[in-house]
Amino acid sequence: MDTEDDGLQEQRAALELRRVAAGWLAGFEAALASGDATALGRMFHADAHWRDVLAFTWHVTPVAGADAIVQRLLAEQGRVRARGFVLPAERRAPRLVTRLGTRCIEALYEFSTAIGGGAGIFRLSEAEDGLMKAWLLSTTLQSITGHEERIGANRPSGSAYSRNFGGDNWADVRRKAAAYEDRDPAVLVVGGAQAGLAVAARLNRLGVDTLVVEKWPRIGDSWRKRYHSLALHNSIHINHLPYMPFPPSWPTYIPKDMLGNWFEFYADAMEINCWTDTEFAGAEWDGPAQCWNARLKRGDGSERVMRPRHIVCANGVSSYPMMPDVPGLDAFQGTVMHSEGFDSGAGWGGKRALILGTGSSANDMALDLHSHGVHTTMIQRGSTTVVSINPSARLNEAVWDEPGTMEDADVIASSVPPPLVLRNYRAVVKRMMELDREIVEGLRRIGFKHDIGEDETGHQMKYFRRGGGYNLDAGSSELLIKGEIGLLQYDRIERFVAEGALLHDGSVVPADLVLLATGYYPQQELIRRSMGEAMVERIGPVWGIGPDGELNNMYKRTPQQGLWFIAGGLPQCRINSKFLALQIKAMELGQLGPL
Repeated sequence: MDTEDDGLQEQRAALELRRVAAGWLAGFEAALASGDATALGRMFHADAHWRDVLAFTWHVTPVAGADAIVQRLLAEQGRVRARGFVLPAERRAPRLVTRLGTRCIEALYEFSTAIGGGAGIFRLSEAEDGLMKAWLLSTTLQSITGHEERIGANRPSGSAYSRNFGGDNWADVRRKAAAYEDRDPAVLVVGGAQAGLAVAARLNRLGVDTLVVEKWPRIGDSWRKRYHSLALHNSIHINHLPYMPFPPSWPTYIPKDMLGNWFEFYADAMEINCWTDTEFAGAEWDGPAQCWNARLKRGDGSERVMRPRHIVCANGVSSYPMMPDVPGLDAFQGTVMHSEGFDSGAGWGGKRALILGTGSSANDMALDLHSHGVHTTMIQRGSTTVVSINPSARLNEAVWDEPGTMEDADVIASSVPPPLVLRNYRAVVKRMMELDREIVEGLRRIGFKHDIGEDETGHQMKYFRRGGGYNLDAGSSELLIKGEIGLLQYDRIERFVAEGALLHDGSVVPADLVLLATGYYPQQELIRRSMGEAMVERIGPVWGIGPDGELNNMYKRTPQQGLWFIAGGLPQCRINSKFLALQIKAMELGQLGPL
């Protein structure tokens, strides 16, 4: 009887949450439709936040404060004509959650605009006047009316390219599509890893002809060719690519060769046109023709000039290896290599290695070398944020751990504007420090320089700001604390000499191998090398945090027409590839102009 009563109470509570959420949503729609600024203002807390992704502003737009939100919503509504706000039954039901220390009702909703379909979330909490008001609202464009993704019930009857090439044989159709013998693609994607494949898959489903070029001989080689022991540092369930989840039998942390093979399989299964062993050599924008002259160098020595209307740079947050100017390193008589060229510690057993750097790659390579019997010492140049992979790093995966679909979790993950992102990371970092207290204290005892970010936002904001400066710890920290892996501070080194590192006290730390885990140039280095300094200056920074708190020039229009950037981990690429592809499709339809 008690169990039955509990069940009835839960049902009543769920119905009440839905009633409150539906009431707020109806009031919001009525105020928006009427243009009543006063009524609309009553829907929000004074310090509320709104993040729009394409739905109202055709941009990634964070807005803070109820007055500013109301003003911007009403300014855009005449053009957007947002309507039909509903709490769909197939979405995660409204529920009570605690976000940023606030107990609130969180609800996912859908709506329509003059452009297409949208989705978002809102979070309600009680205001001083007793009314339930929103302290967070998000709006994201999910589809363009009449040009919805060709998936599910909207799937094509044959190959995505059968209408263009005719014939019944799928293999023939695919060969002709990928050859580009008599046409140019609308979109040229540079890079065939998670970013390039995700956006190409999205564009394919929207009917936009897309070619991916990859410098390596095979799709997936950008992962296969990395060091032997590499595996993803976040869990499999947050890392699926669009449309095709990983098999349920796969390990929690995917090994790099497994991932590389999946990428190759994914490209084939998703009918992505790929040219491997192909280097993007450069491009110039042809203003009158509204397209690029893009030069591609093929592995057979031939060169092809293509004229796509869009170039998507998907070459990663880390593009070209950064080789630091280390005093005396040219005098060192052992082997020097960047982490880009490191494969395995096999063959180095019994020898001595110095690793310049203490980020994730440096620590992973230290573990690999140590496991092969290499006497390994890490050289620390700057302070590093250290976070255990499990449990601490898992805290940032919480939204995907909650009940519901990945699509719902992606909507929630893309909803948070910059000020709340920072507040969230600060709260998470406090918990991380509690969980990792023993590791951090042990590292500090041995003289390791540790920090939690310039504003206590931890490794995630370091990643967004500069793409490094942290270690997601897979076990190397314990070995450092025990002394099984050595630690040397860079400021103790005077210079390198033939035998190794000469310290200021006159002693030498001998080495046979020096590994430079010194990071990579930022993504715009590809633009510098392929399009010139003037183009770099025109577009401005790529990656890093801009004045609005969002990533610079990522997943959105840039100051250069037809030039786009996508990068990041698999979750970021999965989520933002949808938004980038929708913008390109809208441009192809003439619905969206240059920035």
